[in-house]
Amino acid sequence: MPKEADHMEDGGDKESKEEQRQGASGETVRKRVRANTPSPHRGNTPQASPPRFVSVEELMETAKGVTNMALAHEIMVNQAFQIKPAELPEGSLERRVKEIMHKAFWDCLEAQLKEDPPSYEHAIKLLAEIKETLLSFLLPGHGRLRSQIEEVLDLPLIQQQAENGALDIGRLSQFIVWMMGSLCAPSRDEDIQKLKQITEVVPLLKAIFSVLDLMKVDMANFALSSIRPHLMQQSVEYERNKFQEFLEKQPNALDFTEKWLEDTVKSLQDSAATGGAASDSSLHPLSVHNHAYLRLLRWDHDSDPFPETVLMDQVRFQEMQQEAEQLVLLSSVLLIVYTTTGEAISGLPGLMETLKNTVNVLLADMHTPSFSAQEVLATIGEKLCVELSQCLSQHGYSPFSADRKSALKGQISAAIQPDNTVRMLMESRVHNYLLASLESSQHKTPPPLPGGLAPVSKELKELAVHFSRLVNYNKLVFSPFYQKTLQKILRNVESSL
Repeated sequence: MPKEADHMEDGGDKESKEEQRQGASGETVRKRVRANTPSPHRGNTPQASPPRFVSVEELMETAKGVTNMALAHEIMVNQAFQIKPAELPEGSLERRVKEIMHKAFWDCLEAQLKEDPPSYEHAIKLLAEIKETLLSFLLPGHGRLRSQIEEVLDLPLIQQQAENGALDIGRLSQFIVWMMGSLCAPSRDEDIQKLKQITEVVPLLKAIFSVLDLMKVDMANFALSSIRPHLMQQSVEYERNKFQEFLEKQPNALDFTEKWLEDTVKSLQDSAATGGAASDSSLHPLSVHNHAYLRLLRWDHDSDPFPETVLMDQVRFQEMQQEAEQLVLLSSVLLIVYTTTGEAISGLPGLMETLKNTVNVLLADMHTPSFSAQEVLATIGEKLCVELSQCLSQHGYSPFSADRKSALKGQISAAIQPDNTVRMLMESRVHNYLLASLESSQHKTPPPLPGGLAPVSKELKELAVHFSRLVNYNKLVFSPFYQKTLQKILRNVESSL
C-alpha cells in the first residue's frame, strides 16, 4: 500500500497530524494572529510600530510557528495529552477519495494474486513496508526480535521465492501477526486476536495495516510519556524562542498583555487609595504579577481580549474560573446552612458531606446556557430543608420550624446575587487562598485554609495546585517579556507620583 495513502509518516501527513493534535488552545491562537491590527484598548497610546502590509507567505509562516508553539505547550501542560489517529469527516470529499483509492489498491492486489501465475509485485512492496514498520517499533534491547524479522522478512529471498512460484504469503502474514502481538500494547490484544481469525490473504493484509497504524500511535504516545519529564527546560526555551520570532514579525503582539498588567497595577492602586488590603509592597513586580494571574479567574471572556502570553491556556483558565465560581457558591450555601441552624448540626457525622453532595449535584450544570440560578437555588433550599428536618428528628433535636425553613430558603436564594454579603466573603477567601498558593508555591508549603472553606478543602486544594502549576510554567516561558513590561509600567507609575 502506498505510504502516502494511509500512514502518518513524512511529507504531507505532517500537516494533518499537527492539525489533528491541536486542542482548543491551538485554534484560539491561530484566530488571534494579527497581521496589522492595533489594539482597540489602547486609547491614544501610540502603536508599538507603524502599520505595515504582510504577504500571505509571511502570515502562513507566522501561523505555522504559533501552531508548533501551541503543540509543544500542550504536550507540557496537558498530562493527558495523546496523539490520536486522524479521522476524516464522514461524507467529506477527502474521505471518499481516500476510500476509493484504497479500494482500487486492494482490488488490484487481489487481482494480481489471482493471476496464473500470481504476480507478487504489490505484495512484496507491502511486506517491505510492514518490515520497516516492525523494525521501527523495536528498542535497542530487542536484538533477538530484530534478527527474527530480518530472517523471515528477507526481501531478496522473498523476491526469489516469488520468481520461482514458491512464495507463501499466508505463512509470512501469520509471522507478522505473531510479531505484532509480541510488540503491541496490551490494549491491542483484542485486535491481534481478530487478525488471527482472518484466513483470506488480502483482507488480512488490509487489517494488518490498520492495526499497525494504531500501534504507531501507541508508540508515539509511549515516547511522549517517557520523555515528558525531561522536556521541561527544552520546551520552555522552545516556546520562548518561538514567541520571540512571532513578536519580531508582529510587534503589537504584546498589546493585550501590557494592558492586562497595567489594569492590574491600577486596580491595586485603587484598592490602596480606598483603604483596601493593598499596600506599597503590592506594587512589587512579583506581587503585581501574581495579582494579574488572579484577575484571569474573574475574566469577562465575551468582551475582553485575553492576554497574548496566556492565550494558549485560555480554555484552562476559563475552566478554573468556573470551578472557583462553583466552589464559592457551594461554600456560601453550606455556610448559610450552618449559621442558620446553629450548633445543633455541627457535630453530626456525615451530615456535611451529605449536604455538600446534594448541592454539588444541583450545581453541576451551573455554567450551561440552560441553567436557571433562581430555580436551582430554590430547589436546593427545599432539599436541604427536608434533609435537615430528617437529620434533626433522627438525633432527637426539635423539628425545623416553618419560620427557620423560610429564612434558610430566602438566604440560599439570595446567595446568587453578586453583592450578597456571604457570597462576597467566600469569594474573597477563595481568591485569597489561590493568591497565597502562588506566593507560597516557591516554598512548597500550602497556605492555611481560610475559615468557612473546610467543607470544600479538597476541591480547593486541587484547584490551587493546578492553578499554581499552570502559572509557574507560564512564568518560566514568558518571564523576560513580563519583566521588561512590568519595569516599564512601574517606572511610569513612579514618575507620575
